[in-house]
Amino acid sequence: MEDNLPIKEFLDRPDLDLCPENGEKKVLLHSCCAPCSGEVIEAMIESGIELTIFFYNPNIHPKKEYELRKDENVRFAKRYNIPFVDADYDDDNWFERAKGMEMEPERGIRCTMCFDMRFERSALYASENGFTNFTSSLGISRWKNMDQINDCGNKAADHYPNVNYWTYNWRKQGGGGRMYEIAKKYGMYKQEYCGCVYSLRDSNQWRKKSDRSVIRIGENHYE
Repeated sequence: MEDNLPIKEFLDRPDLDLCPENGEKKVLLHSCCAPCSGEVIEAMIESGIELTIFFYNPNIHPKKEYELRKDENVRFAKRYNIPFVDADYDDDNWFERAKGMEMEPERGIRCTMCFDMRFERSALYASENGFTNFTSSLGISRWKNMDQINDCGNKAADHYPNVNYWTYNWRKQGGGGRMYEIAKKYGMYKQEYCGCVYSLRDSNQWRKKSDRSVIRIGENHYE
């Protein structure tokens, strides 16, 4: 499929009319990766929302994995001609904030810290660049706690009177399943762990106990 075709060339879903609570159809989308944001992006475009992608994910480790995920996200954004903001990869800051939480389980306080960090930067960018709404693709994954993500988003937005966190459930109306359909359609890079070094560690430990091979970064794609 050629890049930069008209948007409607890509869409094959029923018409949607999503809109943030304040009625403003301009949204900053914090994207964690292309597979998770694909459905969110298509739903926003179909709803006539003007979106910009904000990529700030200093949790992703190692750097090779970070670059793979970012590059896939850039590739998908270009396909739709969507503005893409590449924020800093300040992983040292992330590791500093994660100290003492190295052994915390998935969905625990380390994840809350991680969401807080990414949403704080997203909300700041939104406030400084005229976005009254921001949201995230993080919540579409069934592996994530939606309430935990929304709480962190709302907390970050509360620092700015002109910014709202849009808590729409992107899993609705088959969104969770369609996320995988889109990833397969475009042969996206397949991420096999949440992103941080501790999730990589825990995922590999589980694989070894289950007699499965450890994660090989950069090798697998959806098909």
